[in-house]
Amino acid sequence: MKTFVWMAAALALAGCATGRHTAGTVNFEDVQPGRLPAAWLGGVTGGGQAHWSVEEDATAPSPPHVLKQSGEAKFCWCVQTNTSLRDGFVEVRFKPLSGKEDQAGGLIWRWQDGDNYYVARANALEDNVTIYHTIHGVRTEKGRAAFKVASNQWHDLRVDFHGPRFAVTFDGRHALSWEDGTFPNAGCVGVWTKADSVTEFDDFRWGN
Repeated sequence: MKTFVWMAAALALAGCATGRHTAGTVNFEDVQPGRLPAAWLGGVTGGGQAHWSVEEDATAPSPPHVLKQSGEAKFCWCVQTNTSLRDGFVEVRFKPLSGKEDQAGGLIWRWQDGDNYYVARANALEDNVTIYHTIHGVRTEKGRAAFKVASNQWHDLRVDFHGPRFAVTFDGRHALSWEDGTFPNAGCVGVWTKADSVTEFDDFRWGN
């Protein structure tokens, strides 16, 4: 356990690898249940305890494995540390399972560290899609659109980012556009949940 904690801390301090794995797909099929994929790092922004692990779900778009978050924290993130993108896209399929406060699934891009990144998310309790930046651990909403986000169903979420311009797509439909220059440099990409959301992810893709 001490070794795992030390490795996680080292990865967090090292940030994202530059110039590696600039396109690809992760469907979690080659990962043993109960673990994270190689080079992935899970953590939280704010208090609480995230629990990220690969699990089995026969309904997965690429069965049988998914990445699942089942802990409870202010904001839960899981990023691929061997990928660094400035411009490109990131997309995922997600299924919100439960949560009394939130049932959210989100995407992260230009992740600098656990307190600084962009995030777009869809929420089944609120039936909306939103986009934010998180600066020094403080999340600020920058746009919102009403969309039906059904619980216990798989949905598609995608973000295209080029310079300061961002576009969010939900279930194949344009949801939001936004321009911002807070984080101009390349960073990790990954997935995100909030509060007591129990959410599964599959078919994580990125490219530039």
